[in-house]
Amino acid sequence: MKKNYWFSIVLLLIPGLINAQSSTKNYSIIYTAVPFMAISPDSRAAAMGDAGAASTFDANAMYWNPGKLAFSDSRYGGSFSYTPWLRQIVNDMGLINASGYYKISDKQTVGASVNFFNQGEIQFTDWEGYPIDNFMSNEFSIAAGIAQKLSSDYSLGINIKYIHSNLVGNLVIPGTNVTAKPGQTAAMDIGFYYNKTRPTDNDPRSFKKFDVDYGIVLQNVGGKINYGFGEYFIPANFKAGTQLSYRPDLSNRFSFLVDFNKLLVPSDKDSVNVSEMSTMKAIFNSFGDAQGGFSEELAEIMTSIGFEYSYQELIALRAGYFHESKHKAGRQYITAGVGLTLKEKIKLDLAYLIPTKTGSPLANSWRVTLRLQVPHKSGKTDTIGDNIDQ
Repeated sequence: MKKNYWFSIVLLLIPGLINAQSSTKNYSIIYTAVPFMAISPDSRAAAMGDAGAASTFDANAMYWNPGKLAFSDSRYGGSFSYTPWLRQIVNDMGLINASGYYKISDKQTVGASVNFFNQGEIQFTDWEGYPIDNFMSNEFSIAAGIAQKLSSDYSLGINIKYIHSNLVGNLVIPGTNVTAKPGQTAAMDIGFYYNKTRPTDNDPRSFKKFDVDYGIVLQNVGGKINYGFGEYFIPANFKAGTQLSYRPDLSNRFSFLVDFNKLLVPSDKDSVNVSEMSTMKAIFNSFGDAQGGFSEELAEIMTSIGFEYSYQELIALRAGYFHESKHKAGRQYITAGVGLTLKEKIKLDLAYLIPTKTGSPLANSWRVTLRLQVPHKSGKTDTIGDNIDQ
């Protein structure tokens, strides 16, 4: 186990190496369709810098790592989430997320989720700026998943998704005879999870001072989307993360998390013919197709660092940092949050995002999560989470 601890510590130090390799060159920004698929749906992970590949199980495990479903600590549960988006710019854009899971046996758990992204009303104009039409743009995805324990510590999970993107309806593109159409495709997630942090924190028989967890996930691996005027890659993503937990006693737990994310799509959209490149070829090429070489490949890795302190599972303090190279999209923000358990049945989670740059459209992003625990007849609890992001 000592080797696992040292490996986790090395992963926690890697972000500094990645940042040090960033150069002053002008790298290409990576573009994909349906970017709403990469928006964090819950406040717990959001408060920890969007780190969730190896965190302990909660109702949003299906989004972060489907393998975590197998380690659910209740028979069934669910969550509902609403996220106002980019309210510094518009006031009618938001993400709605609902998910649920059911534990079939001690080794198998199934889950389902729905993401609906409302982009608000869009006004279309011709090339001269005259109004053509107004349209309510929206996108959604529906997913179903299953997770299987491979041993007492390992699990594997798979999600299957249907993605629908209706950006402009059946608008005739000005100056052409091309009629747009809603795009649709299918995709899948595969998640591997190694878990040593058990929820039995108050059981002296299971007490250990150090625990280490790992998560590896391939997300949104699927077909391209065609809107009638061109094909686009969806945000296929490779995620790897670890969680190192320290418990000095039965009441206190300190967890340190780090996730690394890399989009598995071409680095330069203008250098490839999307219609002629398969998804699998794009995934393999994405590890070495950057025009800036190895330094640009490093700049494409997004880093999430998180911290969580928990006292008797009654109160949790959280903080985190998300970093994306300034030579790419440049998203960088600090996160903070708190979790409270009220009357043993109700959990309240708060999260707040603080951009490191002034004028960021992500400023003033609040997230609030309410979860209700419903006791089993046997005395155990089921978790039902209601997430409301403001």
